[in-house]
Amino acid sequence: MGVIVGGCNLLNGPSAVVESEPAGTSSTPSGKAKYHISWTLHQNLPVPQDAEILKQVEEQFGVNLDIWNMENNKYESLLDMKLAQGNIPDLFRIRQPQDLLKYQQQGVLAEIPVEMLKQYAPNLMRIIHEQAPAYENAGVIDGKYYGIPVINPTNIYRTPVVYRQDWLHKLGLSVPQTLAEFEKVIYALTFDDPDGNGIQDTYGLSSEGMNVVFGAFGQIVFADQLYFGTKDGKKVIGALQPEMKEALTYLRKWYKDGVIDPEFVTGENKGGYKHLSHAFINGKIGMTSMGNYYHWIQDGDYEDWHVERGGKVVKSPVQATFNVKELTAKFPEAQVTLGQPFIGPHGQRGSKGNDMLMSFTAIGADAVKEPGKLEMILCILDEVSANPDSDKAASMVYGVQNKHWVWTPTEPRNIVIMPPYDTMFGYQNTIGANIGMTVPLKETGEREQWASTLHLDQNGIYNVLEVATPALAKYSDSLIRLKNKAYISFITGERPLREFDEFVQEFMSAGGAEVVKEANAWKQ
Repeated sequence: MGVIVGGCNLLNGPSAVVESEPAGTSSTPSGKAKYHISWTLHQNLPVPQDAEILKQVEEQFGVNLDIWNMENNKYESLLDMKLAQGNIPDLFRIRQPQDLLKYQQQGVLAEIPVEMLKQYAPNLMRIIHEQAPAYENAGVIDGKYYGIPVINPTNIYRTPVVYRQDWLHKLGLSVPQTLAEFEKVIYALTFDDPDGNGIQDTYGLSSEGMNVVFGAFGQIVFADQLYFGTKDGKKVIGALQPEMKEALTYLRKWYKDGVIDPEFVTGENKGGYKHLSHAFINGKIGMTSMGNYYHWIQDGDYEDWHVERGGKVVKSPVQATFNVKELTAKFPEAQVTLGQPFIGPHGQRGSKGNDMLMSFTAIGADAVKEPGKLEMILCILDEVSANPDSDKAASMVYGVQNKHWVWTPTEPRNIVIMPPYDTMFGYQNTIGANIGMTVPLKETGEREQWASTLHLDQNGIYNVLEVATPALAKYSDSLIRLKNKAYISFITGERPLREFDEFVQEFMSAGGAEVVKEANAWKQ
């Protein structure tokens, strides 16, 4: 007997069928139908076609899943190339929330009838309704549902502000609390030989650290999207605000004095995993604000659960992750410290906050041409993202219980990854797990408890416009390029700062005025 959940008959075998016919569809998936479903997802490594958990899902639903392996760093450009060739993924991941409208306008997305969502993805919709009701209709355009909102509960924590603690210690410096103190620190990090090699080859900061400088004036400038703030009750674009002239005055002086890494234009990450700051890892800069808190864990920051060789689950000091792991592999004595954003001259402070609305999951326009296929995709998405059975839900995300992971022995129950997978980067992709979407369930692990002790839930600067308006969908890419080019020119001295107001006019004439007007009229 199969388990029927919201219209899906989840049989363990290729004869999985949808039991009831939803209103408005001519037929439903049947045992004879072997759907070929193209599927996009967040990935750090390619998913092999014969991956263990992927095969399990395919057999359970009697489908072929064609995972499109697209590097996360280049996701949009690779996806757009596929779309230009006429290939539309059936399960359509939209990494930047502001792109939903763009793809809907391109005609590459299918409308998802709300009743169908409730019937075939009931667990997914229930979690969003209960845990993130404010975002429930974020994917609605002109009264029709196009995107299932992907809400990341850990985005309550802002981007960390990171310093080389061993360098500060050597120079007799404290973590700066004000912009004036920060200025002293970055000059010392540049000119006082913090790495002790007798060569002037270090800098204070690079591109990611600049957002904390902008944050000291209340705005965020360098991001994948245009960051909107609020001023006098209206939405404004942060990069256009007059106080940015003051911020740019500092950055321009620092660049001229050689305190900013001259390679800031190309960014701190030089390829591979997108949250790595190679400029910091390679000992080139002493401060950054890159990635998330979990990319900066040091040995012993807190105690976490681990599986010993004999299979016993015990608590022991956590080991360094990502940036710190790479840094200490090069420089074993290196230490980092996470500070608060420093306070600017007008009492403001902040680092970049990542929107709770992380992305959208949509359905490709071609998927609805095949009777029953949309229902099948929603059934699979519900199963791999929001299974109400905690063991099954964990197996969809982390792999096979007692092979890839186990539960902690105490409440609240959390997942512990087993060796060798606990130190294996991107193992979930390698085994074909975690092909679903993030759901907004509260994180209860030791890592998140540690993050809250760092007060990372304070002083985040978030984008007040999380979704796109028609004008933003039309002009966003060109406006971001225009803004970045102008800011780089102001910082490097190629363009005099007295032309800032001219830049604002250029921006407004290039579609910015329409974007701001629509943003203030927009009712989600």
